[in-house]
Amino acid sequence: MHQFILILLISLTLPVMAQSVQPNKADKSAQPKNLVPLPEIPEPPPLPSDISPDPELEPQVTIKKRGEDTIEEYRKNGELYMIKVIPRIGPPYYLVKNRSRGMDAHPDDVGINVSPPMWRLLEF
Repeated sequence: MHQFILILLISLTLPVMAQSVQPNKADKSAQPKNLVPLPEIPEPPPLPSDISPDPELEPQVTIKKRGEDTIEEYRKNGELYMIKVIPRIGPPYYLVKNRSRGMDAHPDDVGINVSPPMWRLLEF
């Protein structure tokens, strides 16, 4: 048991000791003397002013407040295709229009046009 405690204390103090070590002047002389700074990255050219985004390609977003929740409705060509619900507590979730109508759905199903709630797990 004493050996375990000793190993634990040593493993906790080694990172602290490694951070507290100051570089010596000898370390600076180890760098080559012919270093050249990197060139600056040029700025991208500006977009032409005569090009404007196509409003039909951009989704129309309507933001509503219901209580403490925020609801964003996304429409394309006037058709509602996605709803993003941002609750006061918890991550936002999405309700997306079901595009696979008729394949595996029954006509008596309630809410056939809406898929189950979806949460974003990974974002790049």
